[in-house]
Amino acid sequence: MRRLLTYEENTAGGLMTSEPVILGPDASVAEALAVVRRQELSPALASLIFVTRPPHDTPTGKLLGVVHIQRLLREPPHEPIGGILDKAIDSVSDSASLAFVTRQLAAYNLVALPVTDSDGRLLGGISVDDVLDHLLPDDWRQRDDLPEDVTHV
Repeated sequence: MRRLLTYEENTAGGLMTSEPVILGPDASVAEALAVVRRQELSPALASLIFVTRPPHDTPTGKLLGVVHIQRLLREPPHEPIGGILDKAIDSVSDSASLAFVTRQLAAYNLVALPVTDSDGRLLGGISVDDVLDHLLPDDWRQRDDLPEDVTHV
């Protein structure tokens, strides 16, 4: 928690969670699916697995890539996730602005992004939920001008 407080509020470091789903490349598809089934994970965080070299607690070893939950559902359970990495998703730096993170998520139609330091070590993950919490007014759930069903979400 102390580490997160060192970042500016409107930066990727200030918005990220330091507890995204992180596994090593040797983890199997079955193991990865078991991890993303955890109830305490938000759907946005469960949609993307960050694959790193050890250690797997933030800050981690070097980020190798990510695996999308949709890809996991299409692969044999025994397949190691290191063989199905998506290396095309660029991480954002911990100092990236809220505006930059928002554009990255929107431009690539993503629900989460890895946040790394200058050495490529995974620091955390930032989800579209994290961004929306900072873009919307604090009282957006209590606003009278929203339709009834939206205020009860």
